[in-house]
Amino acid sequence: MTKNPAPFPLADSVRGDLREDGDLSDMLSELRILLPGAQMLTAFLIILPFSAGARQLIQTERVAFLATFFFALTSLVLLSAPAIQHRLMRPLISRERFKRMATRQIVAGSCALAFAFILGTNLVISAVFGAFLGHLTSGAMALLITCLWCLLPMYLKRRHGF
Repeated sequence: MTKNPAPFPLADSVRGDLREDGDLSDMLSELRILLPGAQMLTAFLIILPFSAGARQLIQTERVAFLATFFFALTSLVLLSAPAIQHRLMRPLISRERFKRMATRQIVAGSCALAFAFILGTNLVISAVFGAFLGHLTSGAMALLITCLWCLLPMYLKRRHGF
């Protein structure tokens, strides 16, 4: 008796990769790329209030700083959570369930990081060049992040089978 052929003519190892969608080391490697950006932004925001120019911020700039700092810290917490949880939960009982939970945290952390990037862009450009240019450049940053982080992956997945 012969086996039914696979619905797609792929090698077994490739089909396995499609089912698993990578292992935990892939996910942790992705976090190693996201975390330095969140750390650098947070470090910049931590030292900002101690600079001489911080006293000159107007109330709206202070609110923007507070929101940027909150989103940067939130992104750090969410992006570091999967690595910490992985270490504390070893050995994992359900790797797939853990990967789903970690993926949600990474996406939420990336959203918080995106908001921090956008607000940080507004804060810096507004302080240097004025509110109009700050709003314009932060809008451009929001558009860039939306296109590269959201729309392009959805397009590639749907249109080209990524």
